[in-house]
Amino acid sequence: MKKAFFALLFLLLFFFCFPQSSLADSNFSTDYNVTYTVNANSTTQVNLNVVLTNLTSKYYASSYSIQVGFQDIKNLTAYDSLGAITPKITKTSKGTTISLDFNKSNVGENNKLNFGISFDTSEIAQKFNNIWDINIPGVATQNDFSSFNVSVIYPPFLGNPTFIKPLLLDQTASRSANKLFFTKQDLGDSGISIAFGNFQVYDLNLTYHLENKNLFPISTEIALPPTTNYQDISIENIIPAPLNVKIDKDGNWLAQYILPTSKSLNITVKGKAKVYLSPKPENLDSSLLQDYLKPQPYWDTHSVKIENLAKDLKTPYAIYQYVVKALNYDFSRVETNGPRLGGLNALNNPNSAVCLEFTDLFVTLARAAGIPAREINGYGYTNNSKTRPLSFIKDILHAWPEYYDFDKRTWVMVDPTWGNTTGGVDYFNTLDFDHIAFTINGEDSSYPVPAGGYKTSENQDTKDVNIQIGKEFDQNSTKLTSDFLGDGSVIAGVPFKGFIKVSNFGREIIQKQQVDVKTNYLLPKDQVAIIEAIPPYG
Repeated sequence: MKKAFFALLFLLLFFFCFPQSSLADSNFSTDYNVTYTVNANSTTQVNLNVVLTNLTSKYYASSYSIQVGFQDIKNLTAYDSLGAITPKITKTSKGTTISLDFNKSNVGENNKLNFGISFDTSEIAQKFNNIWDINIPGVATQNDFSSFNVSVIYPPFLGNPTFIKPLLLDQTASRSANKLFFTKQDLGDSGISIAFGNFQVYDLNLTYHLENKNLFPISTEIALPPTTNYQDISIENIIPAPLNVKIDKDGNWLAQYILPTSKSLNITVKGKAKVYLSPKPENLDSSLLQDYLKPQPYWDTHSVKIENLAKDLKTPYAIYQYVVKALNYDFSRVETNGPRLGGLNALNNPNSAVCLEFTDLFVTLARAAGIPAREINGYGYTNNSKTRPLSFIKDILHAWPEYYDFDKRTWVMVDPTWGNTTGGVDYFNTLDFDHIAFTINGEDSSYPVPAGGYKTSENQDTKDVNIQIGKEFDQNSTKLTSDFLGDGSVIAGVPFKGFIKVSNFGREIIQKQQVDVKTNYLLPKDQVAIIEAIPPYG
């Protein structure tokens, strides 16, 4: 046998973009069986059982390294067929590298070496009051492994999952009472995401800073998180109270203020968000949707390159898949807060993308393909900034697109950024409970500005967006008041006109509805009117 030493066999587990070893691919095969056992305290025990097969008589393996995408690793043990191994760990920006020196080298063609690694981590399962999340980052491409099987065991009290990503190809064979089984074919390049629960509640505490440097008073406005087809919003208080809150065409809630000469104003908003997994129906007239096909700054739909690509892709799913694979997330831009590129520039500079570029490219291609699309700015609740990053550094905001689905008759949110950074977890067919919308940008690609974007020179570094997991979302009773606004004195027998102002002093939006106007002393005694939706403080 030619004596050669294969010291380190690097295979990528739970992470992406790691250099592949042609020596490893051609001379050794690996079979993985991985079990994740989620405990009631939300810690997870990870057991990796590996069979390493030598395919040649020219090389042998005396050691092995695995990179896992977790920083928090406890109770680490390892073994091979001859007994315990003392593992060595190295922390990296991508997680942890676990290195093993085998008790006996894997020598000889077709010789098999069995070894295992076990550890506990808190980075897989999280309990967030109403929701349990299990997130396992994606593995390398299928060709890296002869076989790769994953079992996820969860506490029985959780019941049935609300969603499972990726979809299991064989539902019967892949599920038991509280266990899910994924094969290499199920996973592809995707990670695993599982959730339990029907909705999530968040407590919102937001601060807005306004300043008027003019020599005259100005009218200004701030954008409050709105109720949408994915979320209900309850506004507990706004200090100071606005003059009015109006709803724009995109559905944004805009609180209006008059700012005196040379004055600054700090506004605090407290409320709650109740986030659902599936969108409510939202029928829109086709003529109204035409505005969501128009070019805008950052959405250059008339570019020849964009038009040709849109013709080839055609569908929302094809566009989503293209954006996920075409762009590379640039973590350095999160720190430097570089300028927004827009869809076309993102296409031309695919290695310098953050969530705005993933969003802009999706919206640009969708509109060019005749699919109504727009941008959502808001907050993504995450505890792993490597697999589910946020891009606005001071108040940690996130952006993602949505398109109008004519079959479902509703706006559908997707997240190509997290689809990319999680290694292919499906954020197209099913989103999650972790996205809170602050603003909707469809009529204008950069207005209104979301909470966290209202800064003055004195508070550039303050944290103005504070989001916590909440407990209850109380549905409060309707609180409406009405005032009659006449246009002067009333003369008996002479027709006159007046207005009724209806104000919403409740915490939640009053939807569009019919109202009856009744009186005992005017003719006609009964009239019917339609009032549009009125947000809190509107």
